[in-house]
Amino acid sequence: MPEHTTASRLQLSGLCFLLQILTIILFAVFVRYSPESSPGPCSQQLNCSWRNQDSGFQHPRFRDVHLQALLGFGLLVAFLGRYGPGSVAISFLVVAFAIQWAVLIQGFSYFFLNGKIYVGAQSMVSADFCTAAILISTGAILGRVNPVQMLLLTLLGVTLFTLNEYILLSLMGVSDSGGSLTVHTFGAYFGLMVSRILHQPHMDKRKEQQDTGHQPDVFAVVGTIYLWIFWPSFTSATTVHDNAEPWAVLNTYFSLVASTLASFILLPVLYEESTLRMVQIQDATLAGMAVMGMAGEMLVTPFGALIVGFLAGLIPPLGFRFLTPVLCSRLKIQDTCGVHNVHGLPGILGTLLGMLLTALATADAYGGRLELVFPLVAQGSRTATDQVLCQLCALPITLLLATLGGSLTG
Repeated sequence: MPEHTTASRLQLSGLCFLLQILTIILFAVFVRYSPESSPGPCSQQLNCSWRNQDSGFQHPRFRDVHLQALLGFGLLVAFLGRYGPGSVAISFLVVAFAIQWAVLIQGFSYFFLNGKIYVGAQSMVSADFCTAAILISTGAILGRVNPVQMLLLTLLGVTLFTLNEYILLSLMGVSDSGGSLTVHTFGAYFGLMVSRILHQPHMDKRKEQQDTGHQPDVFAVVGTIYLWIFWPSFTSATTVHDNAEPWAVLNTYFSLVASTLASFILLPVLYEESTLRMVQIQDATLAGMAVMGMAGEMLVTPFGALIVGFLAGLIPPLGFRFLTPVLCSRLKIQDTCGVHNVHGLPGILGTLLGMLLTALATADAYGGRLELVFPLVAQGSRTATDQVLCQLCALPITLLLATLGGSLTG
């Protein structure tokens, strides 16, 4: 056993060293600062439309999104008493490598010009979105893989995430600013499929892994507070103009408060515990935010956001009570952190909501915002019906790439 432990530590050290050297070499060859990040003249070939937004618009969002990915997701996995402190350390390991790898892989897809990758605030926000999806995936397999395997999952997961995102956003013109599909749905089902391939019958169930002690709930409290503070910025971080932001922020907050209240309505009915655990509130909070990823910048209306958030808040309690046992016993999928209930199903619900709102999108309802949310519809390149079909096709494509990629990774 000591020899095995030593070998594992050396494998982790060696792999981290090789990956870091590889990224340093690739950065040295390809990566340069974007003109948007410098005071000098802007290249005519490179799109510099972000420059005026960068100082007062992109940097605060990058800061909020980065804090959300690092602290929000990092602390949320600490509710597992058996893996709490170690899981936080692994989350930091995943974040540290995923950001570097995402800058490279996404750079070749979106920011590549004349043989160079140009990085700025926007590329860093995109890298953080990718990192969030990978952290969601790791939640399905937490405690059953070692750090070396986590790094390999990150390596393949970032690549597949970028492929899915490129197909949906660039080729199909899908509107998914907050990542209901690209982040939550892809991350959840990618991780679940990896979990299925790694299935071990003797592993404990999720409820047996949780520690009822005080410390895990403290981590859950801090992580949930970070969600409340920073997630609206996460949802609105990729909106193109300032005047498109308020809808995404407000809709996310309305959904968040309704989903949290829904958990207080349903949990006392489903469980006999006299006191609700903070991790249960955390799950409802995540679900309310995941459901608003695609529809956040659309015309949801305040009461619509409350309705959708309330429905999303019902998913985690019902899912953990009825669906999780089925996944474990019938499908042999061990979902450590419940990403299917917290990210997967709410992400699908958010996608269906986005399709409905896309069908209702008109110039009269949106005014000048139609060009910001659905530019191809506003330009006359496609009808609202065509946009709905694109949004609809994006769901099976995401599920296909996530399941196939998860099977390969596992």
